Amino acid sequence: MKKIYVLMLAGLLFGGCNDFADDINVNPNKPSVASGTQLIANAEFYLPGLNSAPQGEFFSQHLAETLYPGASLYNTVNFNYYGLYSGPLMNLETVLNTDDLDAKEGPVNNQLAVAKILKAYFFWNITDRWGDVPYSEALKGDDNFTPKYDTQEAIYNNLFQLLEEANSMVVPGKISNDIVYGGDAGKWQKLANTLRLLMALRLSEVDATKAQAEFNKALEAGTMTSNGDNFVYKHLPEEVNENYWYSQVGRQKRLWWALSENLVDHMKPVEDPRLPVFGNKNEEGYYVGLEYGKAEASNESKYSLLGTAIWKQDAPVYLVTYAQVLFAKAEAAKRGWIPGGDVAAADFYKEAISLSVLQWTGTTTGVSELLTQPGVAFEPAKAIEQIATQRWIHLFMNGYEAWAEWRRTGYPDLSAASGGKQVPTRQGYPTEEQFNNTANYNEAVQRQFGGTDGLYGQLWWDK
Repeated sequence: MKKIYVLMLAGLLFGGCNDFADDINVNPNKPSVASGTQLIANAEFYLPGLNSAPQGEFFSQHLAETLYPGASLYNTVNFNYYGLYSGPLMNLETVLNTDDLDAKEGPVNNQLAVAKILKAYFFWNITDRWGDVPYSEALKGDDNFTPKYDTQEAIYNNLFQLLEEANSMVVPGKISNDIVYGGDAGKWQKLANTLRLLMALRLSEVDATKAQAEFNKALEAGTMTSNGDNFVYKHLPEEVNENYWYSQVGRQKRLWWALSENLVDHMKPVEDPRLPVFGNKNEEGYYVGLEYGKAEASNESKYSLLGTAIWKQDAPVYLVTYAQVLFAKAEAAKRGWIPGGDVAAADFYKEAISLSVLQWTGTTTGVSELLTQPGVAFEPAKAIEQIATQRWIHLFMNGYEAWAEWRRTGYPDLSAASGGKQVPTRQGYPTEEQFNNTANYNEAVQRQFGGTDGLYGQLWWDK
């Protein structure tokens, strides 16, 4: 997090560099127009933090802890979202509430559209981790220090609208300073519709009618069509913007994370070509997963530690990908939301696995063999389970999203931690909310969870 603040500060102080709009140097203390794209870039710096967190990998059980297993045993109840509000969301809200954005930085419509898309993405992540959260009254600064908690249903409905607005307002022309898509408005449109598609799927168990309608609207508007459309944060081979896992494993030599036994057991028997990327062989030359949830420390040399390609200094962070679209379409076909039935579901499923392997390995070598393996070969009677399991594998290192999909589908089976602690179904609110926003906090906890702010309350869509 410290690096993110450094980057934000650098962006604010060095606006005259080639990476940011030169015109703000007319008066560095009072620019004549707001640099919307600089604020957008500052928000983008927070994106890898949504994925690069050990807790996300523990909740999804992709990784198991070797040296300090207590960190993975679901002992932490309350997690803080304040930094997401005061950082990226406040930057984006400033863009959306500014009347004098600089058209020299690209079409104002596109600056606003990108800000809306990113706002939706951050809030989607927040509500899927905590549940009801401040939304409609949030980000008001001095005007409201105690915002109400909007229901998750209301937040989802507003985010659908926000993404639809963003898609419809895009015009030809690039914006500057965009460190993710290089200002490509078409890719931002595809992302907006892809987010809408994935959010719609999340509602499959709580409101299938609404889910199907939003899903098809997103498809009609146009989602990702190749891996080239992937929403990826690309780190640099330099300390100021390096991958989080490099700072942990490469720089600090923390060999604390091994592939979970569950993950290896799904991949090794079918010779999944992604396994050598996800993890390294142990000292004896084998892929061995570590049982998740053990209370005692383990000898890291006996297990497959996090793969070198994953923790390279400039390793990218995959946030939203085309393979996710294909897995979603496979499930939608199976559910009857889109035409084609089992035939279409099988085709989308196979293509999703192929594009996942391509994303992670750079080649489709081994895909044909993988698709014929027992348990992987498409079976209509087990389609939802197979799609969900392969999506879970694909979402490696995108732990919070994998965890959300596990909560929705129940697949794959995940292990109880030491002491019988089950996988959490949410994260507790920041402890500060009990004092900073007492009345609204108490009302939200009572309304959703009967007064207990813990790890095991069910969110609105997880019913």
